[in-house]
Amino acid sequence: MNELSLFNALFDNTFGNLPDFHLATPVSVPKVDVKKEKDAYTLEMDLPGRTDKDVDVELDHNVLTISSHHEETTEEKAPEKDAQNESTWLVRERRSHTFCRRFTLPEDVDAAHVGASFKNGVLHVTIPRKALATPTRIAITAG
Repeated sequence: MNELSLFNALFDNTFGNLPDFHLATPVSVPKVDVKKEKDAYTLEMDLPGRTDKDVDVELDHNVLTISSHHEETTEEKAPEKDAQNESTWLVRERRSHTFCRRFTLPEDVDAAHVGASFKNGVLHVTIPRKALATPTRIAITAG
């Protein structure tokens, strides 16, 4: 298993095995690239059409959670019915995109220094590594 195991790995391949039908709302979970380097892990996630305000990144007990809720609205109004500015909706379509990805981080993560940036629709998360404590030999005294 990778150093970063996915809680929701189920989404990576499951939807490819569904019968051929069209969903009213497309199901999509952003794909992630994770790289292990000498001093840090780096995570990149493509989030086109979103901004840094649409995305939440949280670290709790070595579980990194990336989530987002984004709503798009398209409206077409009918002409006003009377002088009181009342109108009747003919078409009002809204699209909502929500996802949540969770990653269990390895023990060598320096949780206090995790950083994230968002540029050109790509989320970059840098997860510094720290040296793990080495086993210490304990001397036994004769009683």
